Amino acid sequence: MTANEIRIDTGTDELLCVIRDRVAVITLNRPQARNSLSDHLTPALRTMIRTCGENPDVGVLLITGAGTAFCSGGDIKGMGAHRDKKKMEMSYDEKVADLQERQRLLTGALTSVRKPTIAALPGPAAGAGLAIAMACDIRIAAASAFISTGYLRVALSGDYGIAWLLTRLVGTARARELMFTAEKVEAERCERIGLFNRVVPDDRLQAEAFALAKSMADGPTLALRYMKDNLDEALLFDFATARDHEAERLIRLTTTADHREAVQAFIEKRKPVFTGK
Repeated sequence: MTANEIRIDTGTDELLCVIRDRVAVITLNRPQARNSLSDHLTPALRTMIRTCGENPDVGVLLITGAGTAFCSGGDIKGMGAHRDKKKMEMSYDEKVADLQERQRLLTGALTSVRKPTIAALPGPAAGAGLAIAMACDIRIAAASAFISTGYLRVALSGDYGIAWLLTRLVGTARARELMFTAEKVEAERCERIGLFNRVVPDDRLQAEAFALAKSMADGPTLALRYMKDNLDEALLFDFATARDHEAERLIRLTTTADHREAVQAFIEKRKPVFTGK
């Protein structure tokens, strides 16, 4: 840990969080299990998404995995072990409500964060792990990384919004192909079909992902938030409504100190220093 790092207590060794240069680096830390979700990791991840999303000292969330995987999704061995007796005794409606709530607080919360979010994939992302990566704004992957929807292999249909997220990233035809086949898709093809934004050499992943995150964290906070609002609304509203909302947000930004600083820095040919005001 360096002098400008703040280590955040996540409550478990299965999830690490460090804030450095306004970037919250959240690391799934179960490398022996390919960072699969667990009863300790998943609640901690939900908490860190909310905590870092609300922290004014954090400009960007960077989610990655320890070792050679991003996240292999649910713990399949745990599915067969039936460890949670309380959940086994739930009614059908209770189980549905429980999953809906867990989804809302994970991928739902991640898509709701009004700061840039980046997934750095050192290796495979499958099932719910792929959904987490797709819920981020940007995905940067090591050349050896790959994805699989995975659900077909365990005779399940998908959760955490994977079908919705996948359809919007790669289109309906490819989304159906990837869901129905659960095939392994290498990083190069993922970049080609728009699932990954960038693919970099394995040994450069963490450095390049952090550099990208830091460049955004140094940016004008409110402008980035409004950009996210505009981009989200592009999928929800008609052109006229989205365009009108864009106009409202831009006019608000013209009154900010960050806008004035950006203009002055441009005139003076220097790098702007933003304050989020």
